[in-house]
Amino acid sequence: MHAASPHLSQNPSPDPDTAAAALDRVLMARSAPLTSGLSPISLSLAWQDWAQHLASQPGQALRLAALAQAGAVEWAGHCASGLCSDDETVQRDPRFASEDWRAWPWSGLAHAYKRSERWWDEAMRLDGLTRHHAEVVRTFAHQWLDLLSPSNLPFNPEVLRRTRETAGANLVQGAQHALDDWRRDHGLAPLQPPEREFRPGIEVATTPGAVVMRNRLVELIQYAPTTATVQAEPVLIVPSWIMKYYILDLSPHNSMVRWLTGQGHTVFILSWKNPDAGDAQLGMDDYLRLGVFDSLARIAELVPGEPVHACGYCLGGTLLSIGTAALARPGQVAGAERMAPLASVSLLAAETDFSEPGELGVLIDEAQVQLLEAMMAERGFLSGRQMAGSFQFLHSRDLVWSTRMQEYLLGERSQPSDLMAWNADVTRMPARMHGEYLRRCYLHNDLAEDRYPVEGRPVSLSDIRQPMFVVGTEKDHVSPWRSVYKVLRLTETALTFVLTSGGHNAGIVSEPGHPRRHYALLACGAEDPWMSPDDWQQAAPRHEGSWWTAWHDWLLAHGSDRQVPARTIAPEAALMPAPGAHVMVRYPD
Repeated sequence: MHAASPHLSQNPSPDPDTAAAALDRVLMARSAPLTSGLSPISLSLAWQDWAQHLASQPGQALRLAALAQAGAVEWAGHCASGLCSDDETVQRDPRFASEDWRAWPWSGLAHAYKRSERWWDEAMRLDGLTRHHAEVVRTFAHQWLDLLSPSNLPFNPEVLRRTRETAGANLVQGAQHALDDWRRDHGLAPLQPPEREFRPGIEVATTPGAVVMRNRLVELIQYAPTTATVQAEPVLIVPSWIMKYYILDLSPHNSMVRWLTGQGHTVFILSWKNPDAGDAQLGMDDYLRLGVFDSLARIAELVPGEPVHACGYCLGGTLLSIGTAALARPGQVAGAERMAPLASVSLLAAETDFSEPGELGVLIDEAQVQLLEAMMAERGFLSGRQMAGSFQFLHSRDLVWSTRMQEYLLGERSQPSDLMAWNADVTRMPARMHGEYLRRCYLHNDLAEDRYPVEGRPVSLSDIRQPMFVVGTEKDHVSPWRSVYKVLRLTETALTFVLTSGGHNAGIVSEPGHPRRHYALLACGAEDPWMSPDDWQQAAPRHEGSWWTAWHDWLLAHGSDRQVPARTIAPEAALMPAPGAHVMVRYPD
């Protein structure tokens, strides 16, 4: 055998497959802005699937045509009569809540609009149509309908009345709001400063504490005690890294962290780094190791000999469940002997089974993930603006059109709040991590199927033996509560499930004393038979007030019931005061 040429071995020819893939990624990334980051392949396949099924089912086509004709005749009769619409769907829609919409001809416009929405819902009832494609077509049809809603007309009855009452001052003020938004979007200071700011460490995230660990990805914050004695077991909170951690430490009156310390708990929380291009290769394994495992090891040093009540919120809960399963399996993970053991696991609005992932699932399939990966490959991360754009697209009715009408046509700015300020404080996601998360969880559902790898070996949630406290929220569109509930099928441990009022954020930030809050709670033993979500909802007793108090009682019941002297933060352990440095990093994108 002849030796290979040294020249050829040192300068190998480029792999044509790799070069072709790189070219394709560049072209996809450059074309993505033309479609607002949405895959045209995904959209065209969905519309093609719907159109071909409609064409192959003439009976359904005739049914839809008859519905459209009947609706048109009813609408014409309604307009000719000059009567107000008695359509309950019109009256329940907040866009048409004003009495101005009850008068002719506006009543007829609103009536026709709601009929169009119902027609498109009926149009999805085609035999054989792929569920994902039906959801995509329905979503995009409703996006166009939201754009064309009569409530967005610049001469709708509410705008006309307000213009008469203010002699046009609302339009002048609205133009000022639009100019301020344009200046803010282009990095310029608005002409009208905000009425109130919510800055971390000043107005929000003010609970006293200190950073007691920092690595490449996280800061671990320990909060100062406010009681003379504390529970023996500390609480570790793992928030989602999609947003800043201080969703759980907002203003003093609605801070979960401050409330927990007031109940006598030693509280730790992770503050995730806002990544830049240098963090592009951080993956899910890095988030697990640097986030959850390193924090447990540090807590074992600070609070030796005590197990930890671990709590994960949203994506942080998904990560915590992965780590818990890895620590529960035979062989565990490297360095497990240095980590504090877990006394219990609480998951807040966190999915472990992604077979029914909610609204975000509409935007996720193989072609869409491939486009996102191409976009992230150019910059090394998914920007906060791009992530926020997905939520705005899915909720354009409330987050775009209704807001713009209120601010630009009626001249009314929404009153700032700590939750709104937190929501605007967006973060980036590393390219590798986000791609792995979308593929392993959303596309392949690896965690629920016992295929998710940690250190090269798959984990199974059925290995978890710690008691669990799982919270879902009634109006959650990010983590629908029935999807969160699926964890009961995947685990074999005692589990208390709570369904609380509110949405993904407001349902969790539900402090005691907050008006009009309620929750249902029911505990299930490890040997209890399976209950469907609907059966559970019928059986679970309902309680008025905040679920926080029920969680506190549950933590006490699943701890050692020991009180120890309050744990002050040693000066040598404090790297800097809370809220730390990671939460302060913002990027203009």
